[in-house]
Amino acid sequence: MADASFQEHDITQDRNTLQGRIILLVEDEYMLADDVREELEAAGAIVLGPVPDVAGAMELLNQNEEVDGAVLDVNLGGSPSFPIADALVGRGIPFIFSTGYDSHALPERYQLILRCEKPSPAGLISATLSRLISE
Repeated sequence: MADASFQEHDITQDRNTLQGRIILLVEDEYMLADDVREELEAAGAIVLGPVPDVAGAMELLNQNEEVDGAVLDVNLGGSPSFPIADALVGRGIPFIFSTGYDSHALPERYQLILRCEKPSPAGLISATLSRLISE
């Protein structure tokens, strides 16, 4: 996987391609979480969360066998989301990071994970996740 580098014209091409997909949303900033939830739902996704912490995310992940993808904030109130990322990798679930960090600030094992830098243009997260899931 590589950094997300989609142009704005690419965003609209992937609308509604998350139809019926179950997406875990992990974000600790309420307003951002709500915006991303709305974006994912507008693209047809069924959103689990948003949840603001590792424990809540792990609980949702463990309760839901059929998660199709995830959006993870890297920094959850000072705690990294890497335990969630490790669980997703272990289950073969594709995910993206929504973060202000560049790839070099991430552990080496996650430097190639697709990232949407905050703040993301409307539609970028759902378009990026849709492309990742459809690969």
